[in-house]
Amino acid sequence: MKVMAVSAFKAHALQAVDRVAKSRESLVVTKRGKALVRVVPYQPASSAPVPGKLAEALAFEKDIVSPLGAALWEASR
Repeated sequence: MKVMAVSAFKAHALQAVDRVAKSRESLVVTKRGKALVRVVPYQPASSAPVPGKLAEALAFEKDIVSPLGAALWEASR
């Protein structure tokens, strides 16, 4: 990862962005030695969602329509 001062980035922004695009290496822009931003190469998002990706995260209940009943209602208070 390359590091560049903000003043140098301001003067050479187009060349810096081209260099990041060609080399695929990110660039950190600093101001007084502290990191401000990171310029990273563009990566397109995945083309299509994956069906069933969150299937394990779901909990299926047998009957969600019928009431709990008096015993469970009192116990949940």
